Amino acid sequence: MNAQLEPVKLPFSVERPTSPAEAEQFCNALARTMDELLTLIETETDLVRSGKLKDAGTLQPEKARLIHEYTRGMMSAKDHAVALGNLAPAATQTLRRKHGEFQPVLRINLAVLSTAREVASDIVSTVAKAVGAQQPNRTTTYGPNGGTPTGPQSAHGIAINRSL
Repeated sequence: MNAQLEPVKLPFSVERPTSPAEAEQFCNALARTMDELLTLIETETDLVRSGKLKDAGTLQPEKARLIHEYTRGMMSAKDHAVALGNLAPAATQTLRRKHGEFQPVLRINLAVLSTAREVASDIVSTVAKAVGAQQPNRTTTYGPNGGTPTGPQSAHGIAINRSL
């Protein structure tokens, strides 16, 4: 069973533009993709900050699609920077400005997601230690090999999903 992925239809051509209209169209389409991705990332950040992780998770397929489009577009823009700059200088400058505005928002989003991951990990670890401390049939007088027992142990069998 060989499932082949269908090629993703990009909203712009990755070929070198040969006319001002093609260059303008490329820059405008990539700018729209960036705007959509920026809006989605800001929504995700707000949802994670408010603790609505399940709702934020539903945005993942659209976010992955937009990130793919953005990455392909930026690689193409880099490859054809001279042609774009010569054929559509104003649109190219707008694209550069948008790219500069995009980076800080992305850093904020990554920081929020990292913090949420750390908080979730700390909560699960604390629960595991609490459950482990309540396990019956544990010796409280002597530990293994006759030593004094250590503090509460983490419960065994608690799984942590770190794919957030």
